[in-house]
Formats: sequence, structure tokens, C-alpha cells
Amino acid sequence: MDSADLAEQPPISPEIKALAIAVLIPCFNEEWTVRKVVEDFRVALPHATIYVYDNNSTDRTAQLATEAGAVLRHETLQGKGNVVRRMFADVDADVFILVDGDDTYDAASAPRLCQTLLERQADLVTGCRVESDQAAYPFGHRFGNALLAGLVKTLFGDRCADLLSGYRVMTKRFVKSFPALATGFEIETALTVHALEQRVAMADVDTPYKARPAGSESKLRTVPDGIRVMRTIQSLLRYERPLPFFGIIGSIIVLISLALGFWVTREFLDTGQVARFPTAILAVGLMLVGMLSWTIGLVLDSVARSRVEVRRLTYVQHLPPWGR
Repeated sequence: MDSADLAEQPPISPEIKALAIAVLIPCFNEEWTVRKVVEDFRVALPHATIYVYDNNSTDRTAQLATEAGAVLRHETLQGKGNVVRRMFADVDADVFILVDGDDTYDAASAPRLCQTLLERQADLVTGCRVESDQAAYPFGHRFGNALLAGLVKTLFGDRCADLLSGYRVMTKRFVKSFPALATGFEIETALTVHALEQRVAMADVDTPYKARPAGSESKLRTVPDGIRVMRTIQSLLRYERPLPFFGIIGSIIVLISLALGFWVTREFLDTGQVARFPTAILAVGLMLVGMLSWTIGLVLDSVARSRVEVRRLTYVQHLPPWGR
């Protein structure tokens, strides 16, 4: 979509114009697209401040971003999660728009996402991808997204339609309370889980999604990045929900212990002897490990609740954009 098309969008509401909006664009070797992304967002939200954080690019990304009018900053720790952590710490605004610098997301949808945030009083609005062609959203990415989204919905709740979307609009209180522990592309999963755990208001808005332009290269690797996201979900479950995590492990170990102990006990009742000492010792040991796992889960659950309370206190320190 070119600038002329963007100009035909409905006028921006006075409520949005009154907000300090920061557009955050993490970039690594995006010289083919960064200029257009910056220019499109300048047309879509003329009053917004556009930040491009260069993540050790070896091409002309930084130069072209500056020429397009963006505020250029740098993050030397490699990985999208590291860049987002730096962005959230450095930038101050009423509303934050996080978007990739690959020109696959629709800048013209930004005012609509911001308006949805205000109207629904949501802290996180996700731009759900509606692809314009098959190349924009390959089957591997689509399948992986559905699989991971199903897992997150089962473990944390069903309130986000596009788990891995890189197009997010967020309030200041959501951004400043986000712990930002992820380092790579799993940052989108962490954002969603944070919203679910904090029980903040969320909304989804369908937005056009297109393939990268010719010449630009995707940094996504379907299998490796999918594995990293799976590991992130596992880590988040252990970190945010330690009681179910360690409770399930402990229960499995206890069941194995009971199965082994059943035959030892039955043999003792029949013969009055314990002939399988190794099995008996193993059963007792597994029972102790299983109970220890449950105990660890209970202790860490109290710690996790304290972390949630601390993040909540940080969250409530900032007024929402509709309450100023």
C-alpha cells in the first residue's frame, strides 16, 4: 500500500491526536523495507514519534531510517527480544505501537488499532494477520502458529487470536510492567502471556498482511524459531504457573512409584518377604522425589504470586490513555 492509499484512510480522531504515540520498529538488515515502513507510519500517524532500533545491521538500514525521518537508536545485544526490552525501557509515550520493519504489516491500520484500544479500554490490541496471498503466510508458519496458539490457550487462556503477530498496540502501563525476559522472536508469545497473567483487557483487530517485497530476506526460521517459542512457553509455564508445572511432574513420578511399590507390597503380603530390594528402594526414592516436586511447586507458586503483585503495582502506577 503506497502513501496515496494511506491518505485515503478515514481521518484520525481528536482523541488519538491528543495522545503521545511511539511507533517502535526493531530492525536487522532491513534496507529494502525500512524507509517505506517509516514513511507509511508517518502518513498514517503524522503526530507519532517513530523509533527505529538498529540491531547490528550490516547494510544501510540505519542510514535509510534516519533519512526517512525516524529517531534512530541502537541495541548491540542480538535478538528481537533484546531490542524490545531496550525500547520499552527507553521510550516514554501514552501508546506504544510495536511493528516489524519488513513491510509486511499495514501501517494504515494503525489509527484503527489505536481507536480500538481507546474504545474498548484495552491494554493490548493485536493486529491479527489476514494474508493477501499464500506467500505472505507460508503453511509452516500458519501450522506452527495454530499449534503454539492452541498450547498457550490451553495453558494460559483463550483471549488472543494471533499469538505470533508482530503488530501490537499497547498502553504505557502494560509496557512498563512487562518483564521482557525473552531474547528473540518468542517476544510476541511473552507479550501475550503477560497480558493473560495480568488479566488486562485485550482486543483483536484484523489487519492486512502481505509478503515481503522482492530482495528482502526473512529472519524467521520456522523450525528453530518454533522450538524456541515452545521452550519459551515451557519456561513461562514453569515461571508463571509453577504449581501445575511441578505438580504434574510430581504426580507422574508418584504414579510410577505406586506402580513399582504395588508389586513389592503384593509380594510381601503373599510371602512375608521383600525379595526385590532394589525395586523397593526405587519406589521409595521416587515417592520422595514426587513429594519434593509438589513442595517445590507450592513454594514457587507463592513466589510467582508475589511477582504478579509487583508487576500489578507497576501497572497501576500509570494512568491509561483514556483516564488522563
